[in-house]
Amino acid sequence: MTHNIGGLDRSIRILLGIGLVVLGLLHVLTGGWAIAGNIVAVIARGSGLVRFCPAWALFGVNIYSVKPVQQK
Repeated sequence: MTHNIGGLDRSIRILLGIGLVVLGLLHVLTGGWAIAGNIVAVIARGSGLVRFCPAWALFGVNIYSVKPVQQK
């Protein structure tokens, strides 16, 4: 699978996922909002961990960049 998520975006997705789960555990989000928050958290953390977002692939967005290795 090719990557299409860069480092900063990956960090933001993982932190967002963790934050939403924490808000649910602290009962800041309740009811339907907690369910929606957990769904978004799973998607955000999952795409951050595998560095691939199907929605971005559909629209042709790719911010993953591999820095070339400098030869000595």
